[in-house]
Amino acid sequence: MQLSQGRPADLGGRLDKELRTYDFLDRLGISYGRVDHEAAMTMEACVAIDQVLGTTMCKNLLLCNRQCTDFYLLLLPGDKPFKTSILSKQIGTSRLSFADGEYMERFLDITPGSLSVLGLMNDWEHHVRLLIDRELLDSQMIGCHPCVNTASLSLSTRDLIDTILPATAHDYTVVDLPRA
Repeated sequence: MQLSQGRPADLGGRLDKELRTYDFLDRLGISYGRVDHEAAMTMEACVAIDQVLGTTMCKNLLLCNRQCTDFYLLLLPGDKPFKTSILSKQIGTSRLSFADGEYMERFLDITPGSLSVLGLMNDWEHHVRLLIDRELLDSQMIGCHPCVNTASLSLSTRDLIDTILPATAHDYTVVDLPRA
């Protein structure tokens, strides 16, 4: 694995959703580092990728209420544990659970294992509410997938907040999840 800047020179064999992600970032004038790698399905698989990117990959969780009427994309540091009850109290909902992969595909055009904040560019009907752990907002850089799990990007947190999210017409809610 090696760190590259921007979109790949050779676009052959890449999925359309990945190419649309690079087009989106380039259109916004966002600088990003990129690493191509084997499919990374778990946070543990991202450890070596994190070292090359020089950042910590975000843990991305798609959650929903019991009725599957409200959906949340939670971004938190990859090494931070997630406790449903604490998050539920902070956002005023109960019975949060992990959303089925079909919702990832329908709302964000992302398959399980590839979930990324960049998928919000596909959520023009605003089915998904973004939640960001406060600790991530204190980081200079974040790591995420370009809507596929065979590449990873490093992005400026400021670019995410100030440029990328407004371009997707999504706001975010800050949550404070404990480490212990």
